[in-house]
Amino acid sequence: MYASLVACADLIELAMTEPVRIVPCPTCRKPVRWAPVNKHRPFCSERCRMIDFGGWANESYRIPGEPLEDVSSDDPEAGPQKWR
Repeated sequence: MYASLVACADLIELAMTEPVRIVPCPTCRKPVRWAPVNKHRPFCSERCRMIDFGGWANESYRIPGEPLEDVSSDDPEAGPQKWR
């Protein structure tokens, strides 16, 4: 119990010395405290983090750029192709 009180006191001291930065959650726009104690940052919750992850996983989000050409080949003699 003593160790948890010391850890709590350390967090309180850190909170008092560090400026509080509030950022909007990228998913729901709810204000979020940007601090090491927020394990979901920059998101407000596990739910918003997983919604964002799902967007990347199903390719709803994309990074702009030129499409890559298909590098697959049915010819085993062709060897590996180099990236441009």
